[in-house]
Amino acid sequence: MMNKLDASCIFCKIITGEIPSYTIYEDDNIKAFLDLSQATPGHTLVVPKTHIKDIFAYDADLAAKTFAKIPLIASAIKTSNPKIVGMNIVNNNGTVAYQSVFHSHFHLIPRYSENDDFKMIFGDNSKAYTEAQLASIQSTIQAELRN
Repeated sequence: MMNKLDASCIFCKIITGEIPSYTIYEDDNIKAFLDLSQATPGHTLVVPKTHIKDIFAYDADLAAKTFAKIPLIASAIKTSNPKIVGMNIVNNNGTVAYQSVFHSHFHLIPRYSENDDFKMIFGDNSKAYTEAQLASIQSTIQAELRN
């Protein structure tokens, strides 16, 4: 696979070594390095070594090569510190979803306790939908999978 890079992309510059990083793991297809923000200690980014905007631009081959390494890296992070009791794996796609660097990446955020410096909030809208509305959403998405 030929890795295509974007000279203006900060992650592409990290991949080429133009910008230094604290690399955790690297192979021909991906690079994993510490996020300088360190939402919690060990916060790591996993990026494909080809410039791809977001999850919607992956093909099956790149997805397989990228996603296959996430459990390996996550396990290494977890076993590196006995105080880690969990991990959030987050992928943001689009500005509205908090994507700030438009080179696809996955955040591996170790969790130490409910009182660490990371929070996610999911609203509960379950009472806002009827069974018919949920079935309609279901069938619309399933139709796209058949295309």
